[in-house]
Amino acid sequence: MAAIDLRRELADPRWARLEGVLREYGPTLTAYSGGVDSTLVAVAAARVHGEAAMAVTGVSASLAGRERSDAARVAERLGLRHREVETHEMQREGYRANAGDRCYHCKSDLFERLDALRTELGFAVVASGENLDDMGDHRPGLRAARELSVRTPLVDAGLDKAAVRAMADQLGLPNAQKPAAPCLASRVPHGRRVSPEVLAQIERAEAAVRALGFEIFRVRHHGEVARLEIPRAHMARALELRERLDAELRAAGYAFVALDLRGFRSGSLNVLLDEGGRA
Repeated sequence: MAAIDLRRELADPRWARLEGVLREYGPTLTAYSGGVDSTLVAVAAARVHGEAAMAVTGVSASLAGRERSDAARVAERLGLRHREVETHEMQREGYRANAGDRCYHCKSDLFERLDALRTELGFAVVASGENLDDMGDHRPGLRAARELSVRTPLVDAGLDKAAVRAMADQLGLPNAQKPAAPCLASRVPHGRRVSPEVLAQIERAEAAVRALGFEIFRVRHHGEVARLEIPRAHMARALELRERLDAELRAAGYAFVALDLRGFRSGSLNVLLDEGGRA
């Protein structure tokens, strides 16, 4: 596989804006998930700061094994300085309770550990990959970022998701068009407790669906029921494979398997939140 030249000159003025923001930050430690947003931040930081930039992946039961290995593979291909840290959000009652602010407790744990690493290694800031489009969504994790002074260079540079993908394409990043891959706990409805066992069950179920050729989907965990969200364009194929899907998801531990007729919707469980942000 051909190496990617991260140092080549890019004429798009958005690169100058993003790199200017990161230059003002100083040496940057990036919260890196392997998604396109955090990859772009990590790459831009490496372009600006060289060895004074690091991408760090938080590892826990909420991170699917496939996502962990993909993040490491992309970082290696791009020549990023990369390491992993274990996070322990599961030890926080607020995370396990999953009352609508689960992401706050998860991100608090992650950013506290990254801030400690930042201090230990002498970095100036911790940065994350939120873009302008994330600012209007239900994202309790942003509160944790503010409380711990985590910087958001994509927002500071005025970049939305479309700009991020365009810039990733310009540089030839291998995950430029990768679909969003939120943590496994995002499949659990607010108000239903999160546990390592539940997350492992979801991971088994989604691996089985992926093995049948589906790429964009979610298995939503409703206790004994697995609610499968598939894009409407792929609904006919899901119905053709209904017996195999049913068998595979029951083998993962579900008693019942439902196909959501509304199709795949990112963040669909947020409809269960009231105005106060609780289930």
